[in-house]
Amino acid sequence: MERKNAWKGYTKKEVKELNKLNKEYRTFLDEGKTERECVKQAVRMAESAGYKNLADIVASGKTLKAGDKVYAVGMKKMIALFQIGKKPLEDGMAILGAHIDSPRLDIKQNPLYEEGGFAYLDTHYYGGIKKYQWVTLPLAIHGVVVKKDGTVVEVNIGEEETDPVFCVTDLLIHLAGERMEKKANKVIEGEELDILFASMPLKDEEKDAVKRSVLQILKEKYEMEEEDFLSAELEVVPAGKAREAGIDASMIIGYGQDDRVCAFTSLKAMLEVENTEHTTCCLLVDKEEVGSVGATGMQSRTFENNVAEILNAMGVYSELTLRRCLSNSKMLSSDVSAAFDPTFKAAYEPNNAAYFGKGMVFNKFTGSRGKSGSNDANAEYISGIRKILDDRKVVYQTAELGKVDIGGGGTIAYILALYGMEVIDCGVPVLNMHAPWEVVSKADVYETMKGYVVFLEDIFGAN
Repeated sequence: MERKNAWKGYTKKEVKELNKLNKEYRTFLDEGKTERECVKQAVRMAESAGYKNLADIVASGKTLKAGDKVYAVGMKKMIALFQIGKKPLEDGMAILGAHIDSPRLDIKQNPLYEEGGFAYLDTHYYGGIKKYQWVTLPLAIHGVVVKKDGTVVEVNIGEEETDPVFCVTDLLIHLAGERMEKKANKVIEGEELDILFASMPLKDEEKDAVKRSVLQILKEKYEMEEEDFLSAELEVVPAGKAREAGIDASMIIGYGQDDRVCAFTSLKAMLEVENTEHTTCCLLVDKEEVGSVGATGMQSRTFENNVAEILNAMGVYSELTLRRCLSNSKMLSSDVSAAFDPTFKAAYEPNNAAYFGKGMVFNKFTGSRGKSGSNDANAEYISGIRKILDDRKVVYQTAELGKVDIGGGGTIAYILALYGMEVIDCGVPVLNMHAPWEVVSKADVYETMKGYVVFLEDIFGAN
């Protein structure tokens, strides 16, 4: 079954729409390199579209009704948006769920040290990375420092042209003979991923003169003491903006596209739909790259609590109504898939791989080996999705994550499936997944956004 290439069917108008959407997407990537930054953008976009803060609704005792739009933020690192439909909430919701965390380096709580005339920041990598990919790159530091008095200092160093950048050093090839014999997962060790931070010593200081110079700079620029690292969340990410890629500008290269490409398209679709019969929901969550754990991960009860608050504000809350709402819902786990890479074609099974330009991609199941740890979507559910996408001429494809037994991965799909709702993974194919710079096709971004709109509007009318 050969799937068509979306580019071949576009009109000039559609190409213009496609480029407009992708330009906005690049801005989203540039301004959202951390979970907190993504949530800030989502709140700004939601409020511009008429969404209200659920916390304010609850605090004021106001009621909710069909047509109302609300959002709920969890610890500044996850957000859920809801548009109340005409049908009772217990009939279920149409849900798009993506994650907004990406692989990176995190600054440790006691990070600053000096050695050999250099000051370094000690790091701990986050998520699944090839550690050797993170050396000798220009890096930026994003995040917050929270001082003992509760003052929050926002940090963003390395993105402006006038900013300094940082890097992890590497051993010169002339001395690396022994190191080059190591396996790829050992050629750079986790404890070697420390950030080169400074080299200028403080005058009239003998011991740790460079470190003392750094502390003086931190004090002057951020009113920050060394102890304040204890209550900081600082993320090290590739410096620089997302760019168009290819001589034909048909692709986008940028950091964090797993899974912010699906977060952006889900959010845009959510803000576009209006006056739906069933309630629609967009979930953007944290911690997927480390197992969806913690209070801001999908395994927490934050989402469930949000739904309970909405039911209560509508005057219909009961435990049974909440359970019915969740089990009757239908969801797309909006997450990326591995795009076929001809350079490494031995890792793929070509008939069941995702290809650039062939639209949004569905993964019936993920997991590894014998589908271990996967959500395996029901055939009836997939049939309904096929119908609504075909009816509205959305280009889509299906795939598995590489050859059987060669690897594997997972998403938040299995967690939502625990409520008994229908769930399938669906998103954008990505090259270089989990690398500092990932690549997607503009056409796939466009088709995925269109597909998400169709899902929110039509899924409950399918089959």
